[in-house]
Amino acid sequence: MADNENILEEMENEGALITLTDDEGNEVEFEFLDVIEYDNDEYIVLIENDEDADEVVILKINALDEETEEYVSIDDEEILQTVFDMFKKKYEGDINFE
Repeated sequence: MADNENILEEMENEGALITLTDDEGNEVEFEFLDVIEYDNDEYIVLIENDEDADEVVILKINALDEETEEYVSIDDEEILQTVFDMFKKKYEGDINFE
């Protein structure tokens, strides 16, 4: 996980876009918003790269090795809500949350 800062810098330099594959094999492009640390884990916060997108996606970051990481969906609603609340607090006044 130590390389996440480098990965984040690369993502920001490349326009902050990341393409992920959904459960049905479709590629979906997301805009990177932030990484939130909670309970010794890191979570990536994304929003679909679509002008009509109105929901963020939060995925847990699992480091596979020093250069590779995977993003895993979170089943625990309490963790999801806590990470989202942390994200909202960090960007209060910058992002309009409905």
